[in-house]
Amino acid sequence: MAKKTLRTLLGASLMALASLSQAAEPRVVAITQIVEHPALDAVHQGVKDELAAQGFIEGENLKLMHESAQGNSAIASQIARKFVGDNTDVIVAIATPSAQTVAAAARNIPVVFAAVTDPVGAKLVKTAEEPGANITGVSDMLPIDKHIDMLLRMVPNAKRIGTVYNPGEANAVSLIELLEERLEARGLTLVKGAATKTSEVLGAARSLVGKADAIYLTTDNTVISAAEAVISVGERAKIPVFAADTATVARGAVAALGFDYYDHGRQAGVMVVRILNGENPAGMPVETMEKLNLFVNPEAGERMGITLPDDVLAEAAEVISSGK
Repeated sequence: MAKKTLRTLLGASLMALASLSQAAEPRVVAITQIVEHPALDAVHQGVKDELAAQGFIEGENLKLMHESAQGNSAIASQIARKFVGDNTDVIVAIATPSAQTVAAAARNIPVVFAAVTDPVGAKLVKTAEEPGANITGVSDMLPIDKHIDMLLRMVPNAKRIGTVYNPGEANAVSLIELLEERLEARGLTLVKGAATKTSEVLGAARSLVGKADAIYLTTDNTVISAAEAVISVGERAKIPVFAADTATVARGAVAALGFDYYDHGRQAGVMVVRILNGENPAGMPVETMEKLNLFVNPEAGERMGITLPDDVLAEAAEVISSGK
C-alpha cells in the first residue's frame, strides 16, 4: 500500500513538474509585414509594445519573430510558410498582401491582421462581425468622404483629383473604387496613375501632370513606400499632394487626416493577447479605428503653390515643418 502511495505521489509530482515546464515555455508570436515604411513600422512597434504592456516579455515568456517581404509577394509567401513551420502560437500579418499569404498557409494557426483595408473583399473573413475561421484583426478602412472634404477645404476649386495606386494590390483597388464612386457623387473626376512596383511610382505621378488639380494618396503600400517620388512631382508641377497616412506629412505631403498607426498596432496587440489567453479568433469581430487626427505641413503647401487657411491650421493636431 505504501509503495503504491509512493508511486502515486511520485507520478503526481512528475506531472506537476511537466506542467510547470510547459507553463514556462515561452509563447511564440511571429510578425510579417509586406514592406517597411513608417506607418507599417509603427504598427509593428505598437504590437510589440502592447504585448510587453500585458506581460509578454521578449526573451522571458515570449519568443518574437519578425520578417519583412520588402514589397515582394513571393517573399511574403516564403515568410508565411516559414512561420507556419515554426509552430507559432499567433501570426500577425501587417497589410493585405501579407495577410492573404498567411491566410493561404496557416489553416490551423490563429492569425491577427493589421493595416488591412477591406478584409471581406480580400477574402480574409466571411463578415466583419463573424470572421468564422482562424483569422481576425484590425481594419484601416479610410473615411474617404472626410478626406475629400479635407482636400477641398485647402484646394476648393479642384475638379480633377489625381492618385497613384497599385492595381495588383487588393487593398488599393478597393480604395480606388470607393474613391472614384465618392468623387463622382460630388461631380469630381478621378485621374489614375498605375504603379505595380515602387520603381514605377515616379512615372505614374508624372503622368498626372496637366491632368490633376490635386493629388490624393491612399494607404497603398507600394505608393506610400515611394511617397517622396509623388511629392517631388507635386512640388515641381505645383500640384498639392494630400495623403491618408499621417506619417506622409512629415515626408512632404501637404496634409493628412488619419489615425495613428502605432495606436492601430496597440489595438491589434490586444487581440493577440486575447488569443494567447485562450480566445478563438473565429468569434472575435474585426475592429476599426475611430479617432482621426489632422496633420498639416504649411511649408509643403507653399512649395506646391497653396497657402493653408488659418482655420485649418487651428484645427490641426500637428503642424509639421519639413523645410528644405
